[in-house]
Amino acid sequence: MKKRQLGNSDLFVTEMGLGCMSIGTDEKAACYIIDTALDEGINYFDTADLYDFGVNEKLVGAALKHVRDKVIIATKVGNRWNHEGTGWSWDPSKPYIKEQIKNSLKRLGTDYIDLYQLHGGTIQDPIEETVEAFEELKAEGYIRYYGISSIRPNVIREYVKESKIVSVMMQYSILDRRPEEEVMPLLTEHGISVVTRGPLAKGLLSNRMLDKATEKGYLDYSLEELREVLPWLKEKVASSRSFTEIALQYNLANPAVASVIAGASSPEQVRSNVAAVRSRALTDKEIAVIKKLTKASVYQDHR
Repeated sequence: MKKRQLGNSDLFVTEMGLGCMSIGTDEKAACYIIDTALDEGINYFDTADLYDFGVNEKLVGAALKHVRDKVIIATKVGNRWNHEGTGWSWDPSKPYIKEQIKNSLKRLGTDYIDLYQLHGGTIQDPIEETVEAFEELKAEGYIRYYGISSIRPNVIREYVKESKIVSVMMQYSILDRRPEEEVMPLLTEHGISVVTRGPLAKGLLSNRMLDKATEKGYLDYSLEELREVLPWLKEKVASSRSFTEIALQYNLANPAVASVIAGASSPEQVRSNVAAVRSRALTDKEIAVIKKLTKASVYQDHR
C-alpha cells in the first residue's frame, strides 16, 4: 500500500490506517483483524485511552508487539473516565496528560508512542499548557510527534499558531465537506497533514446506502435530500464501482490528506476497505461531479 508523509515528520503512513475502536474486546478476534491489516500492508494503527476503558490499547499493543519497529501507533488523551465508568469528563491539563502517557505506554507495552493526539478540545482550554505537556513528552522521548483530533476551526487555528502539531484528525467525507474551505488550505500551508475519519458517513456511502439512513438525515442533509443525492452519486460516479471506493478515493484525492482511518469489525471489512484504497483514483471530472451534487457546507456550531 502506498504511503504518505505525515506533516513535516519522518513518519510515512499508509493511505489507509486501521481505526481500532471497532475491533471489539475479544482478544483472538481483535488480533485476527489486526493481523489481516498487517498482511494487507497497513502500517498505521489508531487507538485511544478512552476506548473500552483502555482495553483497546492493550489489545493493539499485544497484537503489534512483534512488529513494533515497523508500525506507527497513534493513541489519544484528554478524556477522563469517572470512577463509576459511566461517563467521562474533559481534561486537557498538563498534569493529566503527563500522568496518562504512562498508563497508555504500559497498556500498549511499548516505551514510546509514534503519534500522541489530544482527543478533542475547546477554545476555552489552557492550550499553551497542553502544548507544553506534549513538547515535554517529546523531549523526554515518550512520544515522537503529536497532533490533535478536532473539527473545531478556531481550536485548530490556535494549535497551528502555538504548537508543532504534525496532524489533525477530523471527520471528512463526500457528505461532510466542511473542512475543505476553512481548514484544509490552512493546514496545507503550514505543512500539517489531515488524517480523516468517518469517510463512509455512517454507512451512507457504502453499498447499503439508504438502508443506513434515518429520519434525522445526516448533518445538514435531510432524509429527503439523502434519498435524492445518494442515487445521483451512484448513477453519475459509482455506477461501475463500489460506493466504498468512491468514498475513500474522494478523501485521498485531497492533497491535505495523509491517511484515511477506517474502522473494521471483521477481517473481511479490512480487506474490502484496502481494496477500495488500492482502486483507481478519481478523475478530475468525477471529483467535479461529486462537488456539484453535494453541499460545500461550513462549520456552524463547532467553534
